[in-house]
Amino acid sequence: MQWFVRTPLIGLLCTVLCTAAAGAVPKVHVIAFGKWTTAQWLPGTGVDDEKPLTLKIRALMVDGRVKEYVLGSPHEVTDRLFVVRRAFRVNDSLPEETGASRWQWQRGGWLLVDRTTGRVSAVTLPDFDAFYSAASWYRDYVAYCGVSDDGKKTYAIVAQLSRRKPVLKKPLSNDGVPDDAAPDSACPAPSWQRSPIRASFEPAGGAKQTFAIRGHVVDLVNDAEEEEGSK
Repeated sequence: MQWFVRTPLIGLLCTVLCTAAAGAVPKVHVIAFGKWTTAQWLPGTGVDDEKPLTLKIRALMVDGRVKEYVLGSPHEVTDRLFVVRRAFRVNDSLPEETGASRWQWQRGGWLLVDRTTGRVSAVTLPDFDAFYSAASWYRDYVAYCGVSDDGKKTYAIVAQLSRRKPVLKKPLSNDGVPDDAAPDSACPAPSWQRSPIRASFEPAGGAKQTFAIRGHVVDLVNDAEEEEGSK
């Protein structure tokens, strides 16, 4: 009699355990990009006869759903993580204007995408200006010329994804950038070198500066050291 009682209980227990085990299996997320398309971008430089520039954008999709729109090529940080730059639309309608909204595309900051969890999150970059700063990635480091809030100073900046504060922040110019300056005009995208890791900045009208990155420590490389390293 006991055998007949225990058998259904054992079967029920096995069913519960199997269900729990199946529920513990992590969901596999599918990260994909849509087709490229073009969009008109008005940078807003303050010039009266400003002409729109062309942006190439595409959708970033997670499990078949559009999460964001992005531009440019992604940078693979690891086999699990990558970063890509965001594009978004903003409503340019004035309060007194009626009818359909006036949507305009704009360039945004950078996004961090996790292939395992499907999570898409914004990357916080100190003093990064979506209009003036041109970023260059290497591993989990990113180098760019940052701009102060008032636009009167520019900085050589190296940031790391795992740190809130920049690894490097050195003044480049006290002249800042003019209001009618072109996009990405704070300085050209910095260049990288490996073994040892170095980032080079060359602002317009300024001397080239190279910094050696050793973990969280940064050293300025002088011309003699740079020539020696290039041999």
